[in-house]
Amino acid sequence: MNWAFLQSLLSGVNKYSTAFGRVWLSVVFLFRVMVFVVAAENVWGDEQKDFTCNTAQPGCHNVCYDHFFPVSHVRLWALQLIFVTCPSLLVVMHVAYRDERERKHTLKYGEGCQKIYMNTGKKRGGLWWTYVLTLVFKMAVDAIFVYLIYHIYEGYNFPSLIKCEQKPCPNKVDCFIARPTEKRIFTIFMVVTSLACILLSFLEILYLVGKRCKEVFTRIMHKNSPSSTIQTQPLPHCAHTTAVLMPLRS
Repeated sequence: MNWAFLQSLLSGVNKYSTAFGRVWLSVVFLFRVMVFVVAAENVWGDEQKDFTCNTAQPGCHNVCYDHFFPVSHVRLWALQLIFVTCPSLLVVMHVAYRDERERKHTLKYGEGCQKIYMNTGKKRGGLWWTYVLTLVFKMAVDAIFVYLIYHIYEGYNFPSLIKCEQKPCPNKVDCFIARPTEKRIFTIFMVVTSLACILLSFLEILYLVGKRCKEVFTRIMHKNSPSSTIQTQPLPHCAHTTAVLMPLRS
């Protein structure tokens, strides 16, 4: 898995994030990606090899292992990290679309024209909705994978002894998981960091919505103030003079 590409992708969207988004990115890299790459893969590296059962019946070992570990924790976490980080690409693509639109507008009308956007990376209009929807998607992905781990493995506990009665086992056999305490600690750690990321995304949504509501309320109050009744001469859409450039709202 190319984690360097993932890092460059998220580093590019970091400059468009709020303070909560930057904290979220730090948590993802330090406590999820780094732990996953450095430690988690090594912890589950011998998962199937050291899963032993007290029987020599052919096929019993594989069937019991598949019953208790239908999907590897490592692969689930890898999918989770991919799905939770790639939506940030939508923000980068949206900003790139704005940049290209601004470039074509300048080529068509010249440098003296009013700009479409004051700042193409500023979260207004469609970019605001794109950013908020990516946060909602991240929260949903983390919540789904936390539930999947709990549902598939019937909790976050790893018992030392497992009773298996799957065919072709001749009877109820005892199977043993390698380093169950270590696996339990890493599983709980990854679940807690996922919940922390959900909380950070939720706080970021509240911050963006609150900030947006405050701006709308301020605009309404300013519109209703006596000073707003003064008529001003609007600037032309595209002036090739030295007039003050004011961006259009779109």
